[in-house]
Amino acid sequence: MDQRSPLDGRAAALMLLLCLIWSLQQISLKAVAEQASPMLLIGLRSGIAALLVTLLMWRRGELPTLASGRWRAGLWTGALFGLEYIVVAEALRLTHAAHVVVFLYTAPIFAALGLHGALRSERLQPLQWAGIGLAFGGIALTFLARAGGQVDLATQRILLGDALALLGGVAWGATTVVVRRTSLSAAPPTESLLYQLLGAFVLLWPLSLLTGRAHFEPSLTVWSHLAFQCLIVSFASFLAWCWLLRHYLASRLGVFSFLTPLFGVLLGHMLLGEPLETSFLAGGGLVLAGILMVSGHDLLKPRVGRSVA
Repeated sequence: MDQRSPLDGRAAALMLLLCLIWSLQQISLKAVAEQASPMLLIGLRSGIAALLVTLLMWRRGELPTLASGRWRAGLWTGALFGLEYIVVAEALRLTHAAHVVVFLYTAPIFAALGLHGALRSERLQPLQWAGIGLAFGGIALTFLARAGGQVDLATQRILLGDALALLGGVAWGATTVVVRRTSLSAAPPTESLLYQLLGAFVLLWPLSLLTGRAHFEPSLTVWSHLAFQCLIVSFASFLAWCWLLRHYLASRLGVFSFLTPLFGVLLGHMLLGEPLETSFLAGGGLVLAGILMVSGHDLLKPRVGRSVA
């Protein structure tokens, strides 16, 4: 019997804090992009966070062994996670941080589609299909509205950046599918995280050097943002998320997933001065509604049923 609890005030407050932290992830990278390459920063933060997770797993006795065979699935998750952040780093060079947050967090949509035919427990329900349709409609509206106007060089850069951020959402969704469908589903959450962090470090750090994306100005501002990315985003927030999953129902926690891109749009405007374009707000709103319907299906379905009755 599942002993995990429904949401209480403590869990809701912690989830709000986590969503705020996750929304600041891309904004932080964008804020110092002229002083430090996003690709290099992501590679560095992944390597440092991987070291911290390794130390934590060693202390808990959770270090993976070759005999478990989970390293094979770990290679796939590491590669997909690395791909996700390669395209995210490039997206941050081309488009607004708010756009990156919204399109990256379409991942639950692609994960739901990938798991639909693989696991009986993940079969999509009518409300979720409606949410997926709404999200894709919002994506189409965002792209078509911009492409339908004057497509100058700046617009082309934004469109390409948005497309790369969306590809990052696909890669993140695929990572979730691999974890759920392989032996990693029975592994400690820290093991899956370790494979992903190692994959990002191994791919992004050398690639930043090879592509000339390795500029780094060692100022107090840059070091502060790097510390935030390593200690808060990639390490502490994940441990808090794992603690929540052990104590509370995942279906209830998933309802909060739409808050991260919502915070990202608001904070991108407030902290970076990014414009609030009507077409993006309309399309992004549909995307957020779709994410809520897919991720919060278990919570929303009884309410919808009562309303219909």
